[in-house]
Amino acid sequence: MLKRMFLYFCRLLMKLKRRYLVVLLSLAVAAGFFLTWYIYPKNAGRYPFFLLLVALDYYLWTKVKNRVFTYNKWLKRSISFIYWLPLSALVGSMLLMLILPQNQWNPGVKIYFFGLVFSFYVAKIIPALLLIIYDLISSIKKIILYLVNRKKTKEEETSGSRLSRRKFIENTSFAAGGVILGSMILGIFKWAHDFKIHSQKILIPRLPDEFNGYKVLQISDMHLGSWADETPLLEAVEKINSLQADLVVFTGDLVNYRTDEAYRFKEILSQIKAPDGVLAILGNHDYGDYVNWPSKEAKQRNLEDLYAFYHQLGWKLLRNENVLISRENEQIAIIGVENWSKNNRFPRYGNIIKASKGIGKVSSKILLSHDPSHWNAVVTEKHQDIDLMLAGHTHGFQFGIEIPGIRWSPAQYLYEQWAGWYQHGTTGQQLYVNRGIGSIGYPGRIGILPEITVLELSNQLAEA
Repeated sequence: MLKRMFLYFCRLLMKLKRRYLVVLLSLAVAAGFFLTWYIYPKNAGRYPFFLLLVALDYYLWTKVKNRVFTYNKWLKRSISFIYWLPLSALVGSMLLMLILPQNQWNPGVKIYFFGLVFSFYVAKIIPALLLIIYDLISSIKKIILYLVNRKKTKEEETSGSRLSRRKFIENTSFAAGGVILGSMILGIFKWAHDFKIHSQKILIPRLPDEFNGYKVLQISDMHLGSWADETPLLEAVEKINSLQADLVVFTGDLVNYRTDEAYRFKEILSQIKAPDGVLAILGNHDYGDYVNWPSKEAKQRNLEDLYAFYHQLGWKLLRNENVLISRENEQIAIIGVENWSKNNRFPRYGNIIKASKGIGKVSSKILLSHDPSHWNAVVTEKHQDIDLMLAGHTHGFQFGIEIPGIRWSPAQYLYEQWAGWYQHGTTGQQLYVNRGIGSIGYPGRIGILPEITVLELSNQLAEA
């Protein structure tokens, strides 16, 4: 009798624990959402993806635990601590931001901290997905075997090979995770600032002869909040000036979140020089939309501070404006618009009609527009007098393969034009998408290196 009562009490206690666990998990999920919304309001919609990430993390943990756990308690605890350290660090950093905002962190510590956490999670996701796919296939096979009523003896004959295959898949998955982690770390410390110069000749039939050989140097997507120190940017500026372009253009995203990210780079950026100056436009990150500002006035002040910063650099910021560049009696127009994206998640402030006012009769027009989706959605449909558009935004996903015969990046599934030179088949208009000189999210590059672009303008007469 006493034994039954004890067992009943234990079962009841376990049920209560499960209920409390469910309640605690629910509260944690809700708290996590509000914390994300408070710190990163623009990213709150991605919170379900974060929960999926945690679920994948736990799934992979069940596999790791079964493979490496021993009876040594110290070793068990050490492995558990190391495995869950990235998640603990991420949650801890979010809580710390309530007390110490991210913009007050040491830049180097912040960049490498989040970069390494991101790298560890990418290295976990791939093995987890491989193992899930294998488990799903194995489960489907078992169901099929059950439905066709295979004999148990036959199943037992193949159980050894199944175990061997499972072990091989697990080992391969863990090895893939290790390779990915190593590549991600190299991407941060070796390739993030391995600047590559791309040269592209742009044929514009109606280009005035006076502009034959005119060199436009394009840089884009600096994301100054992702630079741990000033040295790499100084190297980039030296390369830019050594190329001796006639005009330098910057196609948006100077900062990640706030204007004050740029202040420590003011002296370096002001060294960029060209005979026809430096022109710039705004990108989606420049508007301060990714910060939970205390008021609309604070957000507007941040934007006005950015306008002032450009003025201090000596760069001309084009906000739906144009500049005419003259050579003898001929002119070309550089039209700069604010951000406009086909994706309604990003700002749509760009207005080509407004930006073109006062141009008059100019034979050649170049448009600066941050997001390449603007080209197909608007430019080639309604503004066929524009010869060339220069964009950035995609970063080439900061990851991909660009070797002779192979050109691939996940960016191509998000943007039809994602890096390099393009020409519209009907209108003949051209687009160049710069791969960016900085980084965002993951502070590194793998396969898609940071880019400085030199565009040389020419006409048919010169080509003949």
